Amino acid sequence: MKRHTRPRQNKGASHVGERFEVEVGPVAHGGFWIARHEGRVIFVRHALTGEKAIVEVTEGSDGDTFWRADAVEILEASPDRVQAPCEYARPGGCGGCDFQHVAVTAQRDLKAQVIKEQFRRLAKLEVDITVQPVHGDKEGLRWRTRQTYVGPGKGMRKHRSHDVIQIDDCLIARHDAREGGEGSLTETVDAAGTQRTFQVAADGFWQVHPGAPTALVEAVLDALQPQSGESVLDLYSGVGLFSSFLAERGASVTAIEGEKVASEYGAGNVLKARSITSDVAAWLALNPGESDLVVLDPPRAGAGRKVVTAIADRSPRAIAYVACDPAALARDVATFAELGYRMSDLKAFDLFPMTHHVESVALLVPDRVLA
Repeated sequence: MKRHTRPRQNKGASHVGERFEVEVGPVAHGGFWIARHEGRVIFVRHALTGEKAIVEVTEGSDGDTFWRADAVEILEASPDRVQAPCEYARPGGCGGCDFQHVAVTAQRDLKAQVIKEQFRRLAKLEVDITVQPVHGDKEGLRWRTRQTYVGPGKGMRKHRSHDVIQIDDCLIARHDAREGGEGSLTETVDAAGTQRTFQVAADGFWQVHPGAPTALVEAVLDALQPQSGESVLDLYSGVGLFSSFLAERGASVTAIEGEKVASEYGAGNVLKARSITSDVAAWLALNPGESDLVVLDPPRAGAGRKVVTAIADRSPRAIAYVACDPAALARDVATFAELGYRMSDLKAFDLFPMTHHVESVALLVPDRVLA
């Protein structure tokens, strides 16, 4: 049977390549700034709030509600602007770094602004947050312990494109950065006075900033204050980073991970925990009950209402939510609030310098605790 496809809507004349002057407004989630031209919203990269710039449209037609553009000439520069250390961090260059033109301390301020705006807009909360640096980078450079290139050579994608640009050296990658491969690797983490060793698949997930595991483990332990004998659910547990340190505190840990290889590594890394390979939402639906504590470290899209509801139904005394996307975190925090759990603490870490990405750890507790 012939498949009928919906005809592509004609949105009018393209404006790609056009240039005009704008005044740059606030930073937005995603590594761009908001500007306006003749009433239309423009998402601008390579800019800074308060600047006057000439921008060039990279995506946009008459029928689009917003356009995308690059700042190609700065007429009035922000005091936070610096010369990008990488020659490829420019319009038409590598799309990996959003903030190389911004002083490192100002980058953290921008990320804090984004977190505040996402919570204000999506959770109706005013949060006071400072994005903290972690040990292991050199003024925002040389921190990636793993790097993936588009072969052959050192190819990197352009922003929102499959086009590849060849580079000589990625400045956010360590000189000894691994480039994937087969087999397993050994990672050692020192946190909260304890050293633990983990086996990780060479092509599996592990935090790429060397200071990330320590910062996140200590934030989770500080938030939960686990006690010996307490039951803990570690959801989206990966290779057992949090489970390992929680089990060392004497907690009874059940680790749920949907990715089979990661779950198998987790079982080997944390012999004191019960490791289960399962989709998190499916396991929670089939295994009702109570848990004293929950660690929640979902993918970028967040946990979602089904998982959040199942967690709240288990009546934990505390939930540590580890998030790599502030918008997803804010949405889930709003859902937790509907179900009787409030955010009582929030920390943020600069685990991805020179990019717009930021990691957060939120503590959620029952309403009665804050009453």
